[in-house]
Amino acid sequence: MLQLSRLAHGIFFTAAMLICGTALAQDTPNIAEKVKLCATCHGEQGIPINKQTPVIWGQNEGYLYLQLRDFKSGARQNALMGPLAAGLEKDDMLSIAAYFSKLKWPNLEQPSASGDVATKAQSAINSVGPCTACHLEHFQGDGSTARLAGQWQDYLHTTMLAFRDKSRGNNPGMSDLMKATSPEDIAALAQYLAGLQIDAYLGHGR
Repeated sequence: MLQLSRLAHGIFFTAAMLICGTALAQDTPNIAEKVKLCATCHGEQGIPINKQTPVIWGQNEGYLYLQLRDFKSGARQNALMGPLAAGLEKDDMLSIAAYFSKLKWPNLEQPSASGDVATKAQSAINSVGPCTACHLEHFQGDGSTARLAGQWQDYLHTTMLAFRDKSRGNNPGMSDLMKATSPEDIAALAQYLAGLQIDAYLGHGR
């Protein structure tokens, strides 16, 4: 009975996302009205309840657009985001990406990594290549590169493992890097990156 209930909920939610995708694609004067259902997963104040769901408030605009594009094309697989993105045109995706990029990145209040974990993470960063070449010095990312600092630890961990086993296939370069990184180092990286509090240091509202 519980399984049937979960199945029904899943069907209902997927249908709602399809309706939302159609609504997002329609012309409305206020983009904020278009993205209301996004808060169901990503949080009304930008803090997702499910720690496997990423923060998108304050995420980099180019990165958000590319992910929507990849969800639409199927290059990035997700049972909820795929149907949502299917109804979007390029202009819709650009508008949605611009909207969320201008919101303030929330503080998830995740603790800083311990010294041992930070050392292990830094060792992994140094061994796999210059992560900061793309994600920048403080892992704030830029343009089409994701901000990692302060993201949910669970999401970071799951995502890096997905790149490693190629179940997430929309960035072959990341798959190569994660394949060269042990699961233990990936766990340390996720904890380290999640605990980075960079906004006050960078001096902006993101």
